[in-house]
Amino acid sequence: MRSSYKADDVTLLLKDITGLVQPLSTEEREKRIQSGTHYCEMLPIEYVPTEKYMRTYYSAVENYSDVTAEAAAACACRIVEEKGKDAVLVSLARAGTPVGILIKRYIKYAFGYDVPHYSVSIIRGRGIDRNAVDCIIARHSPDKIQFVDGWTGKGAITRQLEEAMRDYPGIDPSLAVLSDPAGTARICGTRHDLLIASSCLNSTVSGLISRTFLRSDIIGDKDFHGAVYYGELADSDLTYHFIDSVCGKFPEPDKVRTVSGEPDGSGLAEAKAIAKHFGIDDINLVKPSIGEATRVLLRRKPETVLVRSLHDEKFLGHLYRLAEEKGVPVQEYPLRNYLASGIIKKMADC
Repeated sequence: MRSSYKADDVTLLLKDITGLVQPLSTEEREKRIQSGTHYCEMLPIEYVPTEKYMRTYYSAVENYSDVTAEAAAACACRIVEEKGKDAVLVSLARAGTPVGILIKRYIKYAFGYDVPHYSVSIIRGRGIDRNAVDCIIARHSPDKIQFVDGWTGKGAITRQLEEAMRDYPGIDPSLAVLSDPAGTARICGTRHDLLIASSCLNSTVSGLISRTFLRSDIIGDKDFHGAVYYGELADSDLTYHFIDSVCGKFPEPDKVRTVSGEPDGSGLAEAKAIAKHFGIDDINLVKPSIGEATRVLLRRKPETVLVRSLHDEKFLGHLYRLAEEKGVPVQEYPLRNYLASGIIKKMADC
């Protein structure tokens, strides 16, 4: 799989499908998704950020590299504590990949261990890429594997991962994330809804690769799940601007504070309460967390964006900019676990 990631940072277990899939507009994808086509069978047209939005992105990197670095360090220390020097990081493509690189780099920085890092696809409703998992366990001890992602929304991927690992009893199905507002990750950097700047962009902060793709006419039984390489966006690539900015703020090991306590799973209950309040019968149309709300604005057709505060420029400035650009209303709502939540428009209402 081609990408702008460095080979010593990650091994992408993905099939390069560049040129094989015609990207669709947001509106066309939304119609198809809500008519029953799975989202993994299509790819979106990449959002081209405005100059105003990019200023907000750079501000997010500047303001939150330190707390992102602290969260990555906390995850890294817990992983080494549990898995030791033979830990194997397996990030969930695409959003988990830069996070896996941060954790891998902190382990090297703090402990001197150069642990392997793979990135694989997992798709809600379709499961994990079993060919990729089989490839990893052919090389490494299953009990040393640690799955990594960026953040939790409602915890759907956590549950998908737990289900997938029933066929791999030797693998720990738990997920390590930087931000766990859903309360479903056993290892996390924080339980708070944290703005991770890499969530603000698409491929240009993710190695120039698309989200993962799975359709039987292109992905065969023995293939890895697919992704597209956007080489034409190389001049706009900020992948290592984000990674290096965070690495430059790594805390010393003796200053790392890990998160204790078991996850309570309260995020899903809040998402269900939001759905009930707004008369939404499909919980998949509710996308809580800063990261998920950002994804909704970048790739879906939003009805509205809920925020805990209409005046939180520091954490939510990029959401305000995106919503303004796309003509999406933003309203204040008494969120508890989250700072923001996207609500996807029912296409039947358009």
